[in-house]
Amino acid sequence: MTRPSWLPRADGASPWDQAHVVVAGIGVSGFAAADGLLQFGARVTVLDDLVTEANSDKGKLLEVLGGTVRLGPGSTATLPADADLVITTGWSPRNPLLAQAAARSVPIWSEVELAWRLSRPDKVIPWLGITGTNGKTTTTQMLESILSAAGLRTAAVGNIGRPIMEIVLDPEPYDVLAVELSSHQLHWSHSLALHSAAVLNLQPDHLEWHGSYDAYRDAKATIYSRVQASCVYNVADPATEEMVAEADVVEGARAIGFTLGTPGPSMLGVVDDLLVDRAFIEQRRDSALELATLADISPAAPHNVANALAAAALARSYGVPATAVRDGLRRVKLGAHKIETVLEHDGIRWVDDSKATNPHAADAALRAFGSVVWIAGGQAKGTTFDELVIAHRESLRGVVLIGVDRDVIAEALARHAPEVPTEVIPGVETRAMAPAGDGGVMAQAVAAAAALARPGDAVLLTPGCASKDMYTDYAARGDAFAAAVHELVAGRRPGNGEIGGAKE
Repeated sequence: MTRPSWLPRADGASPWDQAHVVVAGIGVSGFAAADGLLQFGARVTVLDDLVTEANSDKGKLLEVLGGTVRLGPGSTATLPADADLVITTGWSPRNPLLAQAAARSVPIWSEVELAWRLSRPDKVIPWLGITGTNGKTTTTQMLESILSAAGLRTAAVGNIGRPIMEIVLDPEPYDVLAVELSSHQLHWSHSLALHSAAVLNLQPDHLEWHGSYDAYRDAKATIYSRVQASCVYNVADPATEEMVAEADVVEGARAIGFTLGTPGPSMLGVVDDLLVDRAFIEQRRDSALELATLADISPAAPHNVANALAAAALARSYGVPATAVRDGLRRVKLGAHKIETVLEHDGIRWVDDSKATNPHAADAALRAFGSVVWIAGGQAKGTTFDELVIAHRESLRGVVLIGVDRDVIAEALARHAPEVPTEVIPGVETRAMAPAGDGGVMAQAVAAAAALARPGDAVLLTPGCASKDMYTDYAARGDAFAAAVHELVAGRRPGNGEIGGAKE
C-alpha cells in the first residue's frame, strides 16, 4: 500500500482527505485528536477496548461528525490494513496495535505531535515546554500564572489535563502556551521545535513502559531538540545538563541553569531570601535582578522553590518582566494532592501527597517534615526504594504499606530500617469495592497510622507509586485518604461505627 507522499512533512495545509488515520484510544486526548482530524478532513477510525458510558457518548458524537468508532474487547487487536498513520495517547511501544504499526512502517505520532503539525502554518503559537520526573504540573501552573500576570493570553496544556489539540481548534488567539510533556508523549513526538524547554530533574520512573532507564532518559531529552531560545536545566541534576550539551538546537539557543544556591552567570538562583536572575540581564557577569522572594512561594519547600525558578527561567526567556514573575508566583493556585494538609488534630498533621507517584517525588515530601508516619505503596513501575529508605529511616516513626507492590517497599525497609515499625495492609480493595462493614484498605491504613503517630508527627501519604491498582488516579487516592482521615478524627471508621475518643 502506498501512503501519501506528503505525510512525513504533513501540517495543517496538507490534503488530509487523502489519509486514513487510526486513533488509539478515545480518552480526553484521543477524542481531541479525532475531532481535530475530522475537522481537517481526514478519514478517522477510533479504536478502544474499553466500553464505558463516557466512551460510548464520545463515540456517538465522533460518528455524527463522520468518524468510525469501534469499542469493546478486541477492538484494538488488529490495525486496519489501509491505515496511513496512527495517533496514540500514551500507549506503550509494546502494545500489539502499535507493534503492528511499527512492523508495517506505519508512522506513529502522539496527540502532541499531531497538534504541533496541525497548528502550522495558520496558528503558530510559541510553546514553553516542561518535563522531568517530578514537579511538571506545579511548574506548568506557576508558568501559566506568571505569563498571565504579564498580560499574555496563555493556557496550561498537554499532560496537565487539557489536550493541545483543543488549542489548535480554539478560535481564541493565544500569545504563548505553557506545555507539560510526559515521557510517553515525548517518545511519540518527532518534530517539536519549542521556543524554550526545561527538564526539571531525572530519576528512574516508568521503566515498565520504556523498557529501560536509558530509554526513559532519551525520551525526556527530546524536549530540547530544535529549541529556539533557551534550554533550562537543573544545576543540581547533572543528567539534565548533559541532555542540553547533547541537544541539537537552533543556532544561538542558550543553556540556562537554575539552582537553590547562588547563581553563576546564565543562571537563576537564590541569594538570601530572594529569587534572582543572572541570565536574562545585560550585566549578568557582575549583577543580578531580583524576581521574587521566598515568601512569594507557597509552600516554600526546596523542591517548590526549584519549580518556581524553572518557571521563572522559561518566562524570562520569553521576555516576561520581573514583576510578573513575582505577581504570578503570588497568585498561583496549585493543584490538590501535593503536600496538602488535610487537617491537624491532637498535635498530628495529616498530609496528602498522593501525587507522589515515584520514589523521587516521595523523597521531596519526606524531606519537608521531621518525624513521619509514612503511608506508601501502589504500583512501583519497576522502581526501587532502597535509597529512599536509607535517606529517611532516621525520621520514620512508622510505616504503613498498601497496594499491589507493597512488598517491594517492605523488603527495602527490612534491609535498611528493620527497627522501624511497619504495618502491611493486605488486599487492594477500595472502600467502594469492600464488603459491607469494611471501610477498605485506605481506612485500615489511616487507622494503623493513627496508632503509630505521636503529637508532633506528620502522617504523610506519599506513596512513591502509581495508583491504578486501586484507584482511577492519584486524585481519587488522595480523596480516599482525606475522607478516611476526617471520618477517623470524627470518631468513626468508614462503614464500621465508632473507634472511640477522637473529637474535632
